[in-house]
Amino acid sequence: MSKHHIFPIRVYYEDTDAGGIVYHSNFLNFTERARSEALREAGMDQSALWKSHGIGFVMRHASVDYLKPARLDDLLNVETHLEKLGRASMTLIHTLTRDKMTLAKVHVKLAVIDRDFKLVEVNEELKKLLGKIFG
Repeated sequence: MSKHHIFPIRVYYEDTDAGGIVYHSNFLNFTERARSEALREAGMDQSALWKSHGIGFVMRHASVDYLKPARLDDLLNVETHLEKLGRASMTLIHTLTRDKMTLAKVHVKLAVIDRDFKLVEVNEELKKLLGKIFG
């Protein structure tokens, strides 16, 4: 089984609707934070990727399977697995849990682009970086 990254996140008032339930789009925000922190922990943040390597990631596709609600003050874990590394993209699965109970599964496909927003091939350096995170 491949390695995965775990990012803990607390649900704040700003993340919820009037009933104290996490607003549906915030699940995508949580996964974005998890991906950013995974890169940072591997030694490269997104701004450095743009500045020094001229590459970045853009969302190509996202789908969310909402299973159970997350609520105000919950402590969630966002577990991120690399499902597939393509020539110029990567597919990730984010599983959001509370106390080991799965609340949502988020599948995202990210394209790798250059400063001109053109697709670029995943190079060896980026593969090595992703290997630090996901094995």
